[in-house]
Amino acid sequence: MNNLYNIVLVKPEIPQNTGNIGRLCVNTGSRLHLIKPLGFSLDEKHLKRAGMDYWHNIDLYVYENWEEFLERNSGAELYFFSTKTERVFWDCPYSPGAFLVFGNEGHGLPEDFYESYCEQLYTIPMPGKNVRSLNLANSVSIVLYEGLRREMRGV
Repeated sequence: MNNLYNIVLVKPEIPQNTGNIGRLCVNTGSRLHLIKPLGFSLDEKHLKRAGMDYWHNIDLYVYENWEEFLERNSGAELYFFSTKTERVFWDCPYSPGAFLVFGNEGHGLPEDFYESYCEQLYTIPMPGKNVRSLNLANSVSIVLYEGLRREMRGV
């Protein structure tokens, strides 16, 4: 089940979230893709602490910008996750090797993504009140495990 999914973080800001997501990737056989600028250094102790002793096992790719990511992953199947859409994540087609793309903690996805990728945009329902969004690491976990659930059950 190696590299079943690709997790893409666009301009992540909080090292602890990225560390936790890195650990999640190691434990699920997923690749982690980081799009610069990053809000932290990759050798930052908080990042490695959150990733624990798994950090050296992460299948990690780092890109200077979105254009480089697209160039190096030409033809990639991309799905985007945000609070700014109506279509829910369980309607996402999820296929092995797909790239699951998340924006950063402070601003979400870049504004132009909402027009460019509107047909590939999904959200996680949040029926609670007065909450702006879920934690990024929690969001990635929810979305990734839905894909894994489908793979494991042959859905």
